[in-house]
Amino acid sequence: MSAAPAAPAEQKLDFDPDALREKYRAERDKRLRSDGEAQYLEMSGRFAHYNEDDPYVAPGFTRAPLTDEIDVAVIGGGFSGLLAGARLKEAGVKNFRIIEAGGDFGGTWYWNRYPGAQCDIESYCYLPLLEELNYIPKEKYSYVTEIFEHSQRIGREYGLYDVTCFQTRVTSIDWDGASKRWIVSSNRKDRMKARFVIMALGPASRPKLPGIPGIDDFEGHSFHTSRWDYAYTGGDTNGGMTKLGDKRVAIIGTGATAIQCVPFVAKYAKQLYVFQRTPSSVDLRGNRPTDPEWVKTLKPGWQRARRENFAGILTGQTFEEDLVNDGWTDIFRNVLALPKSDKPMTPEEIGRTMELADFRKMNGIRARVDNTVAHKPTAESLKPWYRQFCKRPTFNDEYLPAFNQPNVELVDVSAARGVERITKKGVVANGHEYEVDCIIYASGFEISTEFRRRVGLEINGEGGKSLFDHWADGFRTLHGFSTRGFPNWFYIGISQNALSVNMTAMFDEQARHIAYVIKETQARQGKTVQPTQEAQDAWVELISKLQLNNRAFLEACTPGYYNNEGTVRAGLGAGTYTPGINAFNALLQEWREQGEMKGLEIGT
Repeated sequence: MSAAPAAPAEQKLDFDPDALREKYRAERDKRLRSDGEAQYLEMSGRFAHYNEDDPYVAPGFTRAPLTDEIDVAVIGGGFSGLLAGARLKEAGVKNFRIIEAGGDFGGTWYWNRYPGAQCDIESYCYLPLLEELNYIPKEKYSYVTEIFEHSQRIGREYGLYDVTCFQTRVTSIDWDGASKRWIVSSNRKDRMKARFVIMALGPASRPKLPGIPGIDDFEGHSFHTSRWDYAYTGGDTNGGMTKLGDKRVAIIGTGATAIQCVPFVAKYAKQLYVFQRTPSSVDLRGNRPTDPEWVKTLKPGWQRARRENFAGILTGQTFEEDLVNDGWTDIFRNVLALPKSDKPMTPEEIGRTMELADFRKMNGIRARVDNTVAHKPTAESLKPWYRQFCKRPTFNDEYLPAFNQPNVELVDVSAARGVERITKKGVVANGHEYEVDCIIYASGFEISTEFRRRVGLEINGEGGKSLFDHWADGFRTLHGFSTRGFPNWFYIGISQNALSVNMTAMFDEQARHIAYVIKETQARQGKTVQPTQEAQDAWVELISKLQLNNRAFLEACTPGYYNNEGTVRAGLGAGTYTPGINAFNALLQEWREQGEMKGLEIGT
């Protein structure tokens, strides 16, 4: 039998797809670990200081416990909590309180003030409430100082400082059926009574540590990037870390955080060792100052239009103009967009076409490494051998050149599936001990680990039932925001709603919707609101039917939080509304315009 002819998309290729598939498999297998997500340590017990210590506030803060009653408790003061507060105020809901663990607003951008920290979504789309506050970011991609200041700006302009408890960690919320209130308990011995609760913790609120043997034996200095110790390094988010001039530094991790901070540490440290298990895909950033002439052309509604254009391109929609025109939209236009065809493509043809486009894109990423990094063995180690969306893409113009500096050494630990151990003096990898003065953990956040661990507090609904037991077999919600058995409880985050890489736009629409539901419940003299069983079941069934069959893709990926470190339990975003954020927002808007509160049971 003769071989089948090559598909048109495979003709005249300048690479061998089969060879690339085999290379991807081999590189994945080198990194697979049997312990999956258990390889990371929870920041509790003897490791709690990595999470709970706050370098930005004076020690010794105290206040009297609160036992008063409020209409709404918003848990979290990052962008999702700020947006909840802003949209509640706009809806006329006034008696609410924000409860935040940090000493100010900002959430991730309060804690994550490492040098070079920067948003990787265009700031004109990412920073929320720009039109409402008449503010234009200084650059296409804002750095942390501007982002943190914008968080504070929202807090000031919406009067949220007056209704926020800072330096307070909620430990549990418990439904009291007799009073129809949530009892909100905290580490400050609070017992607040809230009619409604909005969970606004965000997906990147709890940092994690690699479970390296001997991690607490090290006698030098160590910290996590989410708690950067400028007292030790000197300087600030812009650099100036002159105290590292005589220091040997190890950075463990090469994800999105390390991509940004490595060039800054490399500039000041006497010696920098970067320990890498899996290289990131690093594309061009191309940051630039905001053009004042462009600002003059903006019309009312420009930010929503820009966000929808960005989100639409990222879900395969066709637009006459790519308003954002950056690395993200380039990926989706050139990797995920399908060519025009006179006849419909089969699912197999679609998958094959997208795979070949992905190969081309990643070949370009790898070629950029060759063109930038002089030392060939280092360049080979920095090349990502996986599909584009196996790990979150990164964009940076300084990371790869940093490895041309004589004081910077990349330590590839993929063969051993990670660092072997940590000693009193340093880090052991590939059988060699690297003596260092400081270890910086760039190991990210609890994004896809078990839900109870990520949330960090207990949630008990009707009859004392735990939310985590209720969701043991997966989310059960209406629109991703509320669940039966937990009256007056709402969740802003990634659940059975639409996922977007532009998280703040996603949070904003969720906050608008939740504020509407609370306002309407109050207007209708309701004491409680929760999904009907029928509506919840129907939504869960719809979400199940909409799921893309991406298990094979995830199983082929290198380990990371997108595929639960290779265990492929579900993958980040599994169980979401797959038609995309624009379609989901339109669905919610139509639901609100109908004015029926369809699918919700209002109790009196």
